[in-house]
Amino acid sequence: MNFFHELISTFQDLVAQVPDFVQPLVVMLAGAIPAVEGDVAAVIGIVSGLNPIVAAIAGAMGNFVTVLFTVLLTSRVRTAVVNRTALVGATAGAAESSAFGSDQSAATDEATASVKPESKGRQKGRQRLNKWFVRFGVPGASLLGPLALPTQVTSAILVAGGSPRAWVLLWQAAAIALWTTVASVSAWLALTYVVGV
Repeated sequence: MNFFHELISTFQDLVAQVPDFVQPLVVMLAGAIPAVEGDVAAVIGIVSGLNPIVAAIAGAMGNFVTVLFTVLLTSRVRTAVVNRTALVGATAGAAESSAFGSDQSAATDEATASVKPESKGRQKGRQRLNKWFVRFGVPGASLLGPLALPTQVTSAILVAGGSPRAWVLLWQAAAIALWTTVASVSAWLALTYVVGV
């Protein structure tokens, strides 16, 4: 018995102590974490001894639920910002001389000045996503986005940029299904033919 086989068997014995109906829920919760996502959650589920199909579905569902909430929240925020900008733009001429207008512009300038700069890694991820978006649109940015950023971040950027919610959700679902399937099949093949579990 090699090291990996022993490690995986120990992990599976540990997971076997958790009730069977709770195991997919744990994988689903892991899939909801942006850094883990559906693909890694499915691999964790498969390594823990869960049926590969159940692990893939649970991981993908957890990931998609958080993407759905992210898209809905970002869409509402974008609508509020666009409506607020339109309202401020329409009333700017009339309120320019009033104290309210100057307070509003001072608050806007203060909010703009207090924005923290992004980390270099996040900037690179955004630049890659932007390049893919310009070249391939929402489908390409969604399918290639997980290589640079978590799907939740990608979907928020796409919706905040004005892409339709339904279109982003459709392509994020396709991306989650694709990457979770690739990861699940790879993990199953590795466990079956390389490790021998």
